[in-house]
Amino acid sequence: MNKILQQFRILLVPCLFIFNYTITVAQNKYGVIVIDNKDSYKRSIAQDSLKKMIELRSLIPDIAYDLRYATSNNFMRRRMYSGNIRHTFLRKPAAEALAKVQQELKAKGFGLKIFDAYRPYSVTVKFWELVKDEKYVANPAKGSAHNRGLAVDVTLIDLKTKNEIEMGTGFDNFTDTAHHSFTNLDNDVKQNRKLLRDIMKKNGFDMFDTEWWHYSWPNTNEYEILDLKL
Repeated sequence: MNKILQQFRILLVPCLFIFNYTITVAQNKYGVIVIDNKDSYKRSIAQDSLKKMIELRSLIPDIAYDLRYATSNNFMRRRMYSGNIRHTFLRKPAAEALAKVQQELKAKGFGLKIFDAYRPYSVTVKFWELVKDEKYVANPAKGSAHNRGLAVDVTLIDLKTKNEIEMGTGFDNFTDTAHHSFTNLDNDVKQNRKLLRDIMKKNGFDMFDTEWWHYSWPNTNEYEILDLKL
């Protein structure tokens, strides 16, 4: 009898662990699984080190930041990130690819300025509640590349002046003018967009048709949706 009980305990322990992990990353009301605690995140990177989130300035010290959702200077007209946020993250492969982009741009006299990168899932839900249009805002039922730490919103700066170069619209412009297919632009603007697009695509990023600033890393490793304060 004791042997049977011991065998039962051995079988029960891993089952309880699996059950606990499932509860931690259970489906939400939109039907998607979201990692919303650091223990689950740590377990995921223990299984796959490429899923580690990298603070961009730790890898690219000279990169410029204008983190719009940490301020009220965004389409929501309010701060979307709590606290005094001065950092932003991408998964390891995307961050390393962005570092290569920065090095190539420096040789041309330009640099990157980041508007946003990793975005907690709960912020995307708030966006969707205001703008239910998948051309501009991710549907929470799918999650976004930003939520997975794979997308970056970016522009170019002139390294001499530190000023942004002209891209035809500002960040978060919800008009056709921000689309890659829009051609009624000055030649300089077309060339500036092309420079950013070509160098991002060369280093593995995919563009988003309706936003000249948005680039994402392919989700080849099945990166999870995150809702973490990092």
